[in-house]
Amino acid sequence: MTTPRPNILCILTDDQGVWAAGCYGNREIRTPNIDRIADTGVRFDRFFVATPVCSPSRATLLTGRIPSQHGVHDWIRGGNVGDGAASYLEGETAYTDVLAAHGWRCGLSGKWHLGNSTLPQHGFSHWFTHQFGGGPYNDAPMVRNGVPVTEPGYVTNVITEDALAFIDRHANQEAPFYLGVHYTAPHSPWTGHPQDIVDSYDDCPFESCPQEPVHPWAGGLTRENMGNRESLKGYFAAVTAMDLDVGRLLDRLDHHGIREDTLVIFLSDNGFSLGHHGFWGKGNGTNPLNMYENSIRVPALISQPGRLPQGIVQPAMFSAYDFMPTLLSYLDLPVPWDRDLPGRDAVDAWTGQTGQPGAGRDHVVVFDEYGGTRMIRTETWKYMHRYPGGPNELYDLVNDPDERANLADDAGYADRRRSMRGELEDWFERYADPERDGRSRPVTGLGQLRPVGGAWDDGSPAFEPLEE
Repeated sequence: MTTPRPNILCILTDDQGVWAAGCYGNREIRTPNIDRIADTGVRFDRFFVATPVCSPSRATLLTGRIPSQHGVHDWIRGGNVGDGAASYLEGETAYTDVLAAHGWRCGLSGKWHLGNSTLPQHGFSHWFTHQFGGGPYNDAPMVRNGVPVTEPGYVTNVITEDALAFIDRHANQEAPFYLGVHYTAPHSPWTGHPQDIVDSYDDCPFESCPQEPVHPWAGGLTRENMGNRESLKGYFAAVTAMDLDVGRLLDRLDHHGIREDTLVIFLSDNGFSLGHHGFWGKGNGTNPLNMYENSIRVPALISQPGRLPQGIVQPAMFSAYDFMPTLLSYLDLPVPWDRDLPGRDAVDAWTGQTGQPGAGRDHVVVFDEYGGTRMIRTETWKYMHRYPGGPNELYDLVNDPDERANLADDAGYADRRRSMRGELEDWFERYADPERDGRSRPVTGLGQLRPVGGAWDDGSPAFEPLEE
């Protein structure tokens, strides 16, 4: 029997391509436990992050607000630990704030990467975090009880052990729990993973990762890894090792008899390409930054047997900025619409109704931003505008789903380009905070050094410049 106040287990991975799971059709990579969540719940076929890089994407998932509202525009390079530590989401309302205010015990095991990794914040009472956003998979830099430590062991297992202990402490208590399990896998480096799992991919043909001719915008990660079977094996091993621990988490819920009383969510913070389109990486895997489908589309699964349908695929387009209002609505908790949230309550998509989320909407669109690169995507078209001077891109997703033929400079599509650009600019004009608007900020993909907007703007550089 399910409870109206379920526990929540939210598993968030790092740099996992939508193609990197068996339940999304990949027959080469082994993910039986991720697939197990899909088999017992809803798999979203078109879930889009709001920014194709980790920190701003995570900020949007937590707050329901876009980078030009919350001010996190790139992965956080500065202010994670030490004397210069800064809380990048200070003043924001996260869904964990709402959960904690209504009685949920909130815990975090793993990656935070939203500044000040030593300080519990936004409703979390349990706080075991990575000091930075990634790094070596063995003897990783973590924060335990507010103290930076080097934690021995394989970091995926270390995160899982902490999460299992949290479940053991809070299972079957009067207060429900929220547990974020934020793995660094399968983020680089693709070394240091369990050797038996690495070796198990020795004979894999990696047909799911075509090593295409190098993209003209490709960066250093591509040059280091394109055609490298050891890197491919390492990425696949990172996913499979993580999947084994996902199974341990699910088994622990079963052990305590709380699986039906727990909403299980599985997401990644951004997509990834391993040779697809001729580059390795995500939105900052190219210069200029990109919005290819493999960068913005991620695996997304939800499961609560007894309350949600099982084994269905939801084809509706769903954005990360829809996630917060939908989760709170599912839990019958107040949604902070006063924060000018751009998303919508899409519980109908969670409960398995076909078609687009949002009753009465016949024109569902998702928007993305990464600094001066902005995107509008409809069911059938995608347009990317790069401020101030391009290059821009327009794709017919029906006839060109792999985004190979850029129609932005084709005179025959001028009306469509103007229409989509107008809708794009109207939407960002509606939601962007002028003090935090990313349109004209020098976001390069090399990292953010400090928060932006309001009192934070002291004149010092906020973004890492591109090398000349």
